[in-house]
Amino acid sequence: MSGLSLQQLESHLWGAANILRGSIDSGDFKHYIFGLLFYRRLCDVWEEEYEQKLAQYDDADLAADPDEHRFHIPEGHFWKDVRKHTTNIGEHLNSAFHAIEDANHRLRGVFQDVDFNNKERFPDAVLERLLQHFEEHRLRNVDVEADILGNAYEYLIAQFADDAGKKGGEFYTPKMVVRLIVECLKPEEGMSVYDPTCGSGGMLLEAFHHLERQNQDPRSLSLFGQEKNLNTWAICSMNLFLHDIDDAFVERGDTLLDPKHLVGDGVKAIRTFDRVLANPPFSLKNWGHGTWSSGDKFGRDKYGCPPKSYGDLAFVQHMVASLKDDGMLGVVLPHGILFRGGAEAKIRKGLLEDDLIEAVIGLGPNLFYGAGIPASILIIRKNKPAEREGKVLVINGDDEFVEGKAQNHLSEKNVKRFAEAFNSFEDEDKFSRVVGLDEIRENDHNLNISRFVSTEEDEVEIDVAAEVVKLSELRQQRDAVESRMMGFLKELGYDS
Repeated sequence: MSGLSLQQLESHLWGAANILRGSIDSGDFKHYIFGLLFYRRLCDVWEEEYEQKLAQYDDADLAADPDEHRFHIPEGHFWKDVRKHTTNIGEHLNSAFHAIEDANHRLRGVFQDVDFNNKERFPDAVLERLLQHFEEHRLRNVDVEADILGNAYEYLIAQFADDAGKKGGEFYTPKMVVRLIVECLKPEEGMSVYDPTCGSGGMLLEAFHHLERQNQDPRSLSLFGQEKNLNTWAICSMNLFLHDIDDAFVERGDTLLDPKHLVGDGVKAIRTFDRVLANPPFSLKNWGHGTWSSGDKFGRDKYGCPPKSYGDLAFVQHMVASLKDDGMLGVVLPHGILFRGGAEAKIRKGLLEDDLIEAVIGLGPNLFYGAGIPASILIIRKNKPAEREGKVLVINGDDEFVEGKAQNHLSEKNVKRFAEAFNSFEDEDKFSRVVGLDEIRENDHNLNISRFVSTEEDEVEIDVAAEVVKLSELRQQRDAVESRMMGFLKELGYDS
């Protein structure tokens, strides 16, 4: 079938997940479904390219030459080759995955942990059903544009995050939260964009989509990321590849202990970018305090070492260090970083006194998978516009969300209101307020949002003297009524 719509493709991919229900935990669906989807797409696109080259050159060997393709699939490891087998299907799938990784340096590791050769989990009958399902639709470029396939993939990522509950929050940030950050940062053509905890790549892709919406060239962006979890890194790599983005630089590893994006010969330094955005894990405990407490070798601890049990401000300081002098960053954080004391208060004071914090945006509750608590977004700019110097915009978005059964979410209208408030940088009753640094100092550099913007209804001032007069009048009326009532009772012979 050609010309698959996004809705058809989404339904098709979710149908594949339903085949696996009962065989494996829903939290693990993504590895297997994504792996098969990616494999099928690779095979179909390679064959499409081969047919085009064959028509062009009229030479089968030249049409199959690896230099003529975006990627290489070794002979005997195509989808059609696996489909020749009715037994030990998982073994043949695994073999094909490994062969493709070995033949393509940039695809090395993308099939991370996708092991179909376990007959307890994947008997041949289940795999046969799964492969038959994936054969219902061909996935060549002529059948499914990269954008539609990529969007369906993002849909599936969101569905699996929803299905997996708390585990989902580890690799997926709700799309409209990401859009809000990108709408504030406004990446432009030719910029470099970096996500130090990139998960499944949603923030990098939203920057890409932002330029598309602005009718700019998204391929002029240079995309960079790092992800610690190898399975999630693999999903990110597939996600970008399925959007036809071949040149993103997404590295594997622990950003705080082993940052990969470095510059310089000999002594290395943190690479800097035009835009940095992230949703780091909230209040990470084992973040690397033991190493940072002795001094970070890259100098990212300029404002101090965060406490052992809260890694949030380590990520923030890494992001500040990764920012060009005219760059901006947006980061999702728990509210605690706005008011907690101790080492975090010292770091917060340093950021404020260096006039780096441009805005604090408080979000409503239950927007994130596995985290019912409300979160905040910090917007940081190294070189603020003159009219914003010495000021912080505080936005209270407690009530700015759409309520859902299991999960709340931001609508386009919500995102627009937040973004417009940030762009206008003005006071709005019960929603936003521009706060001077002097007032923040008076509050001991505490950025608790409700200190500056309250959504509570104003208390009506009471005129005590007038109320005393009213009370006296009411007492007189009561006494008069009581006197009349006693008179009636007396006439009726109830006088005692």
